[in-house]
Order: sequence, then structure tokens, then C-alpha cells
Amino acid sequence: MPAPEQQIKVLVADDSAVYRKLVEHALSEKHYSLLFAKSGREAVELFAKHNPSLVIVDWIMPDLTGIEICQHIRAGTRESYTYIIILTGKSEKESVVEGLAAGSDDYLTKPFHHEELIARAGVGRRIIELQREIESKNALLKELALTDALTGLPNRRAIEDWATRQLSGAARYGFPFWVALADLDHFKAVNDTYGHDAGDRVLKAFSEILKRNSRRSDICGRIGGEEFLLVLTHATGENAAVVIQRVRSELASTEFNFDGNSLSVTASFGIAGFEGTRAPDFNRLVAQADSALYSAKRGGRNRVEIAEALTL
Repeated sequence: MPAPEQQIKVLVADDSAVYRKLVEHALSEKHYSLLFAKSGREAVELFAKHNPSLVIVDWIMPDLTGIEICQHIRAGTRESYTYIIILTGKSEKESVVEGLAAGSDDYLTKPFHHEELIARAGVGRRIIELQREIESKNALLKELALTDALTGLPNRRAIEDWATRQLSGAARYGFPFWVALADLDHFKAVNDTYGHDAGDRVLKAFSEILKRNSRRSDICGRIGGEEFLLVLTHATGENAAVVIQRVRSELASTEFNFDGNSLSVTASFGIAGFEGTRAPDFNRLVAQADSALYSAKRGGRNRVEIAEALTL
């Protein structure tokens, strides 16, 4: 079944009550929601408040002209495109060019034909709907580019983008910043013995444990294979260690059953932190956490090792 049409919000700006009524009558269909302005300044105020997708504006008004309103709309920054139709009594080519150059998408000469306004508004509606579709697909592509497909967690790129901004805030406002790198122990043996579906179940289960132990001021993600990264902010080193120990313990106590066999999986962790006024490069902290993780592996696995915090 085709998707139902979304309602289009339309701002009609005209100082003539007669023409406002004519536009209202022409666009009385259910997929248009109409707002009316009697002056240019009122149009600007309504536009800022309601963000209409379609604007039908008269060229000549007592305060701001339709051209000035076009320029105002185009000068602003909006995520979605606004389709603008100018109503004008001017039919000269120079006037038409001036209106289009100011940012209008179409024009209609007064007195206009009822069916022509409906048709031109319909063109605008189709372009607006196409724009919405493009925006929706772009948002999905952006999400996919920053998300690990298996676990649904942020990927390395997403974590780096977020963490770089947070590091600057940590230096500016003086709050602690901790990076914990996790690696599942002997994970290759799980895949080799029970298959990749079993390995995927383990990865998803560990992802859920990480999410349960992350606050809104933290971020956790999968950075590749069986490696995960958790960034904690606004926490003391002691509190960060408690969180990571809790994650380690939850995973170790989780029982997996594959082909009738019960299995426990553990992970090793390395933690690095920063407190100071000059933010280090995020990858420097990750490298320190990786070094601590390597120490945890050498120390017998299923352990948490903490690197000395950077003070800059």
C-alpha cells in the first residue's frame, strides 16, 4: 500500500483579505495546513515559529515586500528546504527574474486562476516530499556510517567524534575523562568450536552489559572484532574502576549454552584517564588503555589494569 501523504504546513502572506481567502479556498484539501499573515513582519514571525514547508507570499505589502521575505528565509539556516511561491501583479520578465533571484521557486501572476494555484502548490508539495525522503535516507546513511551493524553500538568513528568533543570539554571545565578498552578472552576459540553465530551471541550479550553500565554522559561501542571501548566522563578514577569491574564480573557470571554445552566468557580491560587543562589526543589515551589491556592479558586475563592518569 502507498504511504499516506504527510500534511504540508503552508504560510500564506498577503495584506489583501480577498486574496488570502482565495488561496484558502484553493488549498482547502486535507494535505495542506494553512497559516495566514497580514503583513511581512507577521509572516517572518510565523515562519520562525512554525517552520512551514511551503510559503505563498505577495510581492507588495506595506512593510516587508515578498522579495525581502524570500531573502530573509534564504539567509537563515534550516535543515529542511522551504518552497516559496510569489504572488505578483507584475508580469514583466525583469520582475520575474528578480523574484527568482531573490530565492523564490515559482511565481503566480494576479489575478490567478484557481486551478493553476492548486497545480503550482502541488509541484511544491512533490518537491517537499522528495526532500523529506532524501533527508530521511541521509539520516539513515549517517546512522549506518556511525553504527556497528551487529551490536547496534556506536563504531570507532562515532566514538572518536564524540570523545574528541568531550575531551575539549573536560579540559575546559575540569572534569575527569576515562577510556576503558575491553577485549574478550580466547574469543577465537568460541568461533572455532561453536561457530560464528555463537560468537555473535556473545558479542551481543557483552554489548548489552556495556549499555546497562553506561550513563548518558558516557559512550560505549564496538571498535572491531572482539574489541570494545567505553568512555566515562564526570567520574573519579575509583568510580571508573568500579564500573569496569562490574562489567567484567557481569560477563564472567553470564552462562552461554551452545549445542548443549555450557560456556563462560571473560574479558580483559585496560583503563587510561585524563585530568587537566590541556586535552591530549584521544588516540593517545586509547594507546595507553591498550597498553594497560596488554598488561591485563599477560597477568592472566579476566582482569582490569589501570594506567597512570595523564595530567596536562
